[in-house]
Amino acid sequence: MGVLGHAGWLEQIAGALLVLLVLVDVFLAVLYARAGAGIISRRVARSLWHVFLSVSKASGKSRGQVLALCGPAILVTLVGVWAVTLVVGMGLVFHPKMGSSVVAASGPTPTDFIAAMYAAGCSVAIVGAGDFQPATDPFRFLYLLGSMLGVSIMTLTLTYLMQIYTALHHRNTLGLKIHLLSAETGDAAVLLAGLAPGGDFNSGSSILAELAAEMSAAKESHHFYPVLFYFRFREPFYSISRSTLVALDAVALIRTALSEPRYQSLQRCGAVDALARASLHLVTTLEHVFVRGGPPQQKGPPDEDTRERWRRRYFSALRQLSAAGIPTVAGEEAGAEAYIALRSEWDRQIATITPTMGYSMEEIDLAGTRVAANSADPVYR
Repeated sequence: MGVLGHAGWLEQIAGALLVLLVLVDVFLAVLYARAGAGIISRRVARSLWHVFLSVSKASGKSRGQVLALCGPAILVTLVGVWAVTLVVGMGLVFHPKMGSSVVAASGPTPTDFIAAMYAAGCSVAIVGAGDFQPATDPFRFLYLLGSMLGVSIMTLTLTYLMQIYTALHHRNTLGLKIHLLSAETGDAAVLLAGLAPGGDFNSGSSILAELAAEMSAAKESHHFYPVLFYFRFREPFYSISRSTLVALDAVALIRTALSEPRYQSLQRCGAVDALARASLHLVTTLEHVFVRGGPPQQKGPPDEDTRERWRRRYFSALRQLSAAGIPTVAGEEAGAEAYIALRSEWDRQIATITPTMGYSMEEIDLAGTRVAANSADPVYR
C-alpha cells in the first residue's frame, strides 16, 4: 500500500473517531443524562459561560442581560458543534473515496475536502440534495447508516431542547413561588410567618411538603440536564442560590427558633427534613458541576464576624416570628448557637456558588444584608 493509501486510511480512522465522539457525547448528554458526564457538551458549556462572565464584567448595568443570553447560546453552540463535528467526521471518511466509492450524480466528481463534506452532509441530512451518490455496496450502507444517525440525532436533540425548557420552567416557578411566599422579601422568617397565621402551621405544613417535592424535582432536573445551571436570569429570585438559601434558612429557623413543645411534630416531620436534604443535594450538585476545579476544601468554623452576623439574623427572625403570633423558643441563646451550627453546614457552599453564577451575596441573602445594614440595632429582643 502506498503513502496515499496509508494517508487515506488514517483520514478515515480519524473521521470515524470524530463521529464516535459525537455519538458518545449525545448519548451521555441526552440519554445517560447525568451531571458531569458529557465530553464535548460539558466543555462547551463551561467555556462559553466563562466567556460570557468575562464580557459581562465590562458591561456595567447590562451585566444581567449579557449573562441571561448564555444559556440559549450554549444550546445553539452545542447543537452546532455536534452537527459540524459529525459532518467533518463523515467528510474525512468520504474524502479518500471521492470519485471512486462516492461519485457525482452528473459530470465529473470533485475530490476536494469541501466536496467530501458536502456529500457527507447530504448523507446525514433529513432532506439531502442528490448531487452525490454511493457507487459501492459499503458506501451504500454508509449512506444508509449516516441517514439513520442524522434522523436519530435530530430527534434526540429536539426532544432534549424541549425537556430542558420544561425543566427550566419548573425551576423558575419554584423560585418565584418561594419569592412570593416570602412576600417578595427573600426572608425565610417572613415566609414562615405567612405559613402560620396566628401560630397555626396546619395548612403551612402542606406547603412545606410541596416545596420539598418541587425542590427534589429541581435537584433531579439539574442532575439530568446540567446545562440548566448556565441559565442565569436578571432577577435574583430565579437563582438556585436564593431558592436554596431561603429553604435551608427556613428549615434552620423551624428547628431552632420555634417553641419546641408547640411545634415538635413540625420540627421532626419528614417534609421539613426532605426540604433541607433536597436543597443541600441541589447545592452540592451545582458546586461539583458549576464551580471550576470543583468545590473548595472544607474550611473551619465560621469566624467571629460571621457568627455575630448570623446571631443578629437569628434574633431578627425571632422578633418577626413573635410579631406574627408564633411562639418561639424559650432558650434564645441556645437557639442561636444551634442556628449557627446548622447554618455553618451549608452557608459556605452557597457563598461559593453565588459569585460563580454572577450574583453577589447581597442579592441572594437579603435577610442577612438587612441585618448587616442595621448593625446598630440591639442583638437581643
